[in-house]
Amino acid sequence: MPNSGKKDGPTIRPTAAREAVSAVKMSERLTAEVDAWAEAHDMVRSDAIRRLIEIGLSATPCEVSRRSVSRDQTAIEVLAVKQLDQLLDPSLPAEERERRIRRLTEGPPEFSDERIDLPKVKK
Repeated sequence: MPNSGKKDGPTIRPTAAREAVSAVKMSERLTAEVDAWAEAHDMVRSDAIRRLIEIGLSATPCEVSRRSVSRDQTAIEVLAVKQLDQLLDPSLPAEERERRIRRLTEGPPEFSDERIDLPKVKK
């Protein structure tokens, strides 16, 4: 075979017989879980890792509905208001307590334009 002028060794082309080797760092707990899964499926660790990755990549992510997210936000706000109410000085007048709670949960009005969780008001 004629010399192509390259000084490097022969070019190695990937084939079906040669697969990339990847090292993976895992915690002891995760390694133990993978080993247990491998044993339950009669595999060695490397095959189990490959199969678990394939399963994970083929899975469709679960979608959280907007309705449940808004319900969660409402529930979180209710809990925050209850907690703030317990922390505020009980001797404060009711309207001052409400003002402070509103300011803490909604934020200062001067920053309302910066809030990413509120719809933007067109000017």
